[in-house]
Amino acid sequence: LSANHANSLQIAKDTIYAAKEAGADAIKLQTYTPDWMTIDCKKEDFLIKSELWRGKNLYELYKEAQTPLSWHEELFSYAKELDIEIFSSPFSKEAVDFLELLNPIAYKIASFEITDYELIKYTASKKRAMIISTGAAYLNEIENVLSICKKEGCTDIALLKCTSSYPAPLSEANLSTIRDMKKRFGVEVGFSDHTLGITAPIVAVSLGARIIEKHFILDKNLNTPDKEFSLNPKEFKEMVKAIRESEELLGEVKYGPSKSAREFTRSLYAIRDIKKEERFSEENIKAIRPGYGLHPKYLPDLLEKRAKRDYQKGEPISKEELD
Repeated sequence: LSANHANSLQIAKDTIYAAKEAGADAIKLQTYTPDWMTIDCKKEDFLIKSELWRGKNLYELYKEAQTPLSWHEELFSYAKELDIEIFSSPFSKEAVDFLELLNPIAYKIASFEITDYELIKYTASKKRAMIISTGAAYLNEIENVLSICKKEGCTDIALLKCTSSYPAPLSEANLSTIRDMKKRFGVEVGFSDHTLGITAPIVAVSLGARIIEKHFILDKNLNTPDKEFSLNPKEFKEMVKAIRESEELLGEVKYGPSKSAREFTRSLYAIRDIKKEERFSEENIKAIRPGYGLHPKYLPDLLEKRAKRDYQKGEPISKEELD
């Protein structure tokens, strides 16, 4: 949901409803106040340099984008009525304490919080599922965070591949990392997506992502900080459909043809009438379509043998001929 509530509780609720209708399994909030995030300062360090929010300072952005704490209980209750999972990203220990009262199914650590080891330690100590974005992390920091979580007794952990640019260029997605993350860290892996469109999540699923996080907006005419890289309900529904089809296509590791495919392979058939005791030869049996007869590999074994019964033209050669 991020800041896409446009500072309206009703829009927030309508967005949760639309997300459920579009096929989302869960909705994620962000839990903070500007004072839990930063200080109100206009010095150079606190001014945003990126194109999307250029000119604002951090405090101003977070004040505009926050989901008011006073909404949380109602949004959690509403999501449960709709039977859609709801949880949040805490941005401070105070946020964790606040969310604990709402009994969330999980906590999400945002990319820019991955260096706050004390926050991660405190969040992990609650022993709920942890979903951790890695968009701002070096490899050793990911290792450190996993170690911290496990030391606190939190073992239900998922890592999200993420590119922390808004919007993120496709060329910087590096989705091949997903397979490496799964192998290297031995945890569930997903993808937190800030690219435009729905191609990246589909590719991510094909590489093993099992969680897809995408910004969702009710209407792109709303004036929100995140609208440029959010999907509307129609786009999100298309993404969900494509992902479900991708999952179906991936299936399982399986070698061998489908049953129907074997119908069109070649097998051994009588290509003219054959009398009992007549010798099989290339003049009366042949590997042809369909595939209901003996495997063509048996042709050399049958040549010069005598038929044990009569065959009509177009009849498959029986297995008993091999005895």
